[in-house]
Amino acid sequence: MSEFDRELDGLPPELRWREWMRRIEAVLFASAQPVGRESLARIVGKGAPVDLLLDDLKAELDGRPYELAQVAGGWQLRTRPGYAPAIKAAANLPEPRMELSPFETAVLAAIAYQQPVTRAGLADVFGKEVPRDLLSRLRAADLIAPGPRSPAPGAPYTYVTTEAFLARFDLATLDDLPDREALMDAGLDGSTEVAGS
Repeated sequence: MSEFDRELDGLPPELRWREWMRRIEAVLFASAQPVGRESLARIVGKGAPVDLLLDDLKAELDGRPYELAQVAGGWQLRTRPGYAPAIKAAANLPEPRMELSPFETAVLAAIAYQQPVTRAGLADVFGKEVPRDLLSRLRAADLIAPGPRSPAPGAPYTYVTTEAFLARFDLATLDDLPDREALMDAGLDGSTEVAGS
């Protein structure tokens, strides 16, 4: 088996660039999970500008039914939202995502901003206990996961968000969450009673 040729020195510069873009596209196409920049850097020439290659690939995909998206700390090829009904109809697929009630959304937001947070911590945010079955539903949907044990007496479990949470809400990292003050100004900080809770 021959050694993988990252550099492609035998190709003219414009063909080398095109081949690096194709490699990135192939890796993203084959992966069900977002692929990090470090992984992509291993398939192109040493020092090749991965971000510029990604920008060119993104531009090349403009107008196609799928796009290059930066989510969960990596890059992923995914179908544009406008084509979801056609895909669902063709494959006779059930709705792939859990629909969230307003209260479930508020609990998920509280976990995202407070993580790692215990169930008691969530009760402090909402002024009432958050049902275990609600947290179980969010876990089953892979939107939250167990976090580190709390140092509080009894070492209760904590909850954190997952990469699936980032992908669902089109966030590259938790730093992309909306500003908390803006949420408070809009009355979406969880301090008021949420309908359906």
